[in-house]
Amino acid sequence: MAHANTIETLLARQDISDCIMRYARGIDRGDEALLLSCYWEDAIEVHGPAYNGPAVPYLKEAAGRMRQNQPVMQHFIGNVHIEFDGSDTAFVETYILTFARFPKNGEEFDTLTGARAFDRFERREGEWRIAHRRAVFDWNRDAPASETWCLGAFDTTHPDMVMGRKAPDDLTYQRG
Repeated sequence: MAHANTIETLLARQDISDCIMRYARGIDRGDEALLLSCYWEDAIEVHGPAYNGPAVPYLKEAAGRMRQNQPVMQHFIGNVHIEFDGSDTAFVETYILTFARFPKNGEEFDTLTGARAFDRFERREGEWRIAHRRAVFDWNRDAPASETWCLGAFDTTHPDMVMGRKAPDDLTYQRG
């Protein structure tokens, strides 16, 4: 069967999926080291008209921008389709839903984007990482921000209210 898995393909699928999840966490937290762990040093990133070139400078700039501007951002990973081309190459399509808040002309806007990443993963010395990524944009919805925290059910000033932050200050970086 063409779609039957072996132990090797199951492990490869898990490694690729873990890498995709690391990317989502890394970009949302502005964690440069985590982002860089997802791509090979010679990887290429094509992110629409915003960027087309070597991935490493793009990732470093994106992480710095996330830490400096502190935007609210979350990437949700959906369907992941993996096709192997030999034992060391995989073509991967990942559905991504992104929520972000950005200022425009002094007003905050919420933007919701449905996109996909079309990646060529390569396994080198036993590790799977992105060698080439191309973003595919499917739809977008922008609206003025309207944040009432569940119609006032949550008090964001309460000491027990944990708000998301960028690396290394986010709760997910604390252990103990």
